[in-house]
Amino acid sequence: MMKTIALATSIVLILFGTAAADELTAEAINSASLQAIPPERPAQNAPSQPDPAIVRLQVLLDRAGSSPGVIDGHYGENVTKAVAGFETLQNLSSDGKLDPDVVQRLSDKAAVIQPYRITEDDAADLLDKIPKDYAKQAKMKHLGYTSIAEKLSERFHMDIDLLKALNSGVDFKVGATVLVAMPGGPKAGSVKKIEVHRKSGRVLAFAADGALIAAYPATIGSEETPSPTGTHKVKGVARMPPYIYNPKINFQQGKNKKILKLPGGPNGPVGSVWIDLTEPTYGIHGTPEPSLIDKVGSHGCVRLTNWDAQELAGMVKPGIVVEFTD
Repeated sequence: MMKTIALATSIVLILFGTAAADELTAEAINSASLQAIPPERPAQNAPSQPDPAIVRLQVLLDRAGSSPGVIDGHYGENVTKAVAGFETLQNLSSDGKLDPDVVQRLSDKAAVIQPYRITEDDAADLLDKIPKDYAKQAKMKHLGYTSIAEKLSERFHMDIDLLKALNSGVDFKVGATVLVAMPGGPKAGSVKKIEVHRKSGRVLAFAADGALIAAYPATIGSEETPSPTGTHKVKGVARMPPYIYNPKINFQQGKNKKILKLPGGPNGPVGSVWIDLTEPTYGIHGTPEPSLIDKVGSHGCVRLTNWDAQELAGMVKPGIVVEFTD
C-alpha cells in the first residue's frame, strides 16, 4: 500500500512539475528546474496553485521574444504556443513540446523573480473603480489603473493573483518592497509582416528576411463577430486611444444604444494601444483583462495583452502587411 502511494505521488510530480512540492517563493521559482515540467501540457485539470517551474518557464520565454501572455504559473495553452514560438525563433521544428533541446536553450541561471520598491509614481493617477457601463465610463477623464498591484502586475507581465500570492501579507504601499517577475525589456526591430493565425490564436511578427522577431498569444474574433480575412495593411498606431462605441457598427453593450466616446487608458476597451488596419473598424489592440487572452472571444479585432500590443506597436510602421490566415 505504501509503495502504491509513493508511486502515485511520483506520477503527480511528473505530470504537474514541482507545484505539488514547492512553495511559491522567489527562491523556489528562481531555483526551479525546467526538466521537472512534462514535455506536453497535461490533459488533467491544472493544479489550483501556481507552479514555480512554470512561472520560471514563462518568464524565460517572455525574455526570449515568445510571449506566454500573462505570467500566472499555470501550464495553459498559451505556454504551449510560447514554446512553439521559441522553437521557431531557434530554427527548430515547431511542435510546442518542451523537449530536452528546448529546455537546454532556455536554461538561464539568472533570477527571474527580484525585489522591487514601490515608488510615488506607482501610486499616481489611480482610480477608485471603473464602472462596467460604457455610458458612465464616457463621463470619466481616463480609464487608468485602480490599484498599485494592478499597475505593477501589468508592468511586470504578471497575473495579479500571482503577484499577490507571491507577496502574501505585504501591503502594496509606497516604500514597500515586493517581489516581481523580470521578463526583460521589449523586443526591438523592424517588423515587415504580421501574420494573424486565427485557429491557433497567435500573432507572429517577421523581419524583412522572413525571420521571426516575436510571437504573441491572441484573442481573434469570435463566431458571432469574426475577424477579417485576407491581407490588409497597418494604417497607423495610436497610444492610449479613446474608444468610439457605436452599437450599430460593433456590438451593443448593456442598454447603451447611442454612440459614446470613451476616454483612453489601459483599462479602456482597447487597452493602451491601437494598431489601426486598412480594414475599416478593425485593429490589433490591448485589453483591460490580460488573463482572458485567447480564452474569451473579441468583437472581431485582434486582442493582445497591453504589453505585447505596446511591444508590437513599437516595431511597426504604416504600410506593413497584415495577413489573416487559418
